[in-house]
Amino acid sequence: MQVRELAMAGAYEFTPVQHGDDRGLFLEWFKVEKFLGAAGHPLTLAQANMSVSKAGSLRGIHFADVPPGQAKYVTCPAGAVVDFIIDIRVGSPTFGAVDAVRLDTVDRRAVYLAEGLGHAFLALEDGSTLTYLCSTGYSPGREHGINPLDPGIGLPLDGLLPAGVEYTLSDKDAQAPSLEEARLAGLLPTWDACQEYIATLAP
Repeated sequence: MQVRELAMAGAYEFTPVQHGDDRGLFLEWFKVEKFLGAAGHPLTLAQANMSVSKAGSLRGIHFADVPPGQAKYVTCPAGAVVDFIIDIRVGSPTFGAVDAVRLDTVDRRAVYLAEGLGHAFLALEDGSTLTYLCSTGYSPGREHGINPLDPGIGLPLDGLLPAGVEYTLSDKDAQAPSLEEARLAGLLPTWDACQEYIATLAP
């Protein structure tokens, strides 16, 4: 498994080795030693989620209050998506940075995003399926969103969808505040709070 650090601290891409023959293939999509080597702490599994989306579905940008936040290890066992990680941690040296990783059934990559990072994805095919390993369970009162079409963030969406396919957002995501509005409202996690919490996770 190859590991690559993304554009902001706490975000990683994992590319597994695939072993195939005329029956199909086998791969290890999560390896604890590789994860520990990258993140520096174990991943506590509190909840596993799955989403299935039609082409053009744009979900996010989602994040949770820190502490405890919600770290996610995400892969795409069916279809294809472009997964976006956004640094929304106020005070971070890369605040506002965006990185994008294609998750699909070709390379079968996974991404990890630490507590305090924002997450969004765009489904490129009908039936695109994401599975998430989550460090904490769903808690509506501490979960928030930012509009994924906020020009202040500028997700690199152009040219990703097939001709004739339009973006589809939930009402909640479409009505979510911009990054700046969320910052002014005090909704965003801070770099210091994230670093202090993550330090408690070290073995």
